[in-house]
Amino acid sequence: MARADKVTAVAELTERFQSSEGAVLTEYRGLTVAQLAELRGSLGDSATFTVVKNTLTKRAAAEAGVADELGSLLAGPSAIAFVQGDVVEAARGLRDFSRANPLLVIKGGVLDGKAISPAEIERLAELESREVLLAKLAGGMKASMARAAAVFNALPVQMAQLAEALRAKQEGEGGAAGAAAPAPGSGGTGPAEVSPAEVSPAEASPAEAGTE
Repeated sequence: MARADKVTAVAELTERFQSSEGAVLTEYRGLTVAQLAELRGSLGDSATFTVVKNTLTKRAAAEAGVADELGSLLAGPSAIAFVQGDVVEAARGLRDFSRANPLLVIKGGVLDGKAISPAEIERLAELESREVLLAKLAGGMKASMARAAAVFNALPVQMAQLAEALRAKQEGEGGAAGAAAPAPGSGGTGPAEVSPAEVSPAEASPAEAGTE
């Protein structure tokens, strides 16, 4: 490979390290061209599978700042799955293919700038995909909105019932107060009015008695 081609290859690999959400390093020794094509197809849009040269990849990893995470893994026939989509789907695709084709060896990788081991990639593959999680989230939000709508719909009825109960209570209290207060001149406990004709002579004042 000419020097200019090497520089271009390193620059492309560096850009892919930097723009990808993660990268999984594998060894593909013994896999046929048809099997590699099958693997690329199984990854779909979640990742691209690229056969790389170790020397150029080490330079690119150094320029991308992930040499410590990947440098020691770059030995033997190497290929990298650069993840552009769902990390879980990419891990599951690699895991499932390696189980069916043991010649594909998952050696490790880098995710969000941090090294991940083959065991961690296996655990990633066991998680639910982004689409499933989003569907569950949407379902939960829909159920919550339905419950909220039911509460809001019940509020007018509950407010009307409360207003009616308050009105009935106020009317009851007003009726009880009116029954307790005696009407004027109805024989209540107030002082009785006495007409002048009903006063006996003995109850007249001394001045009136002396004039007789």
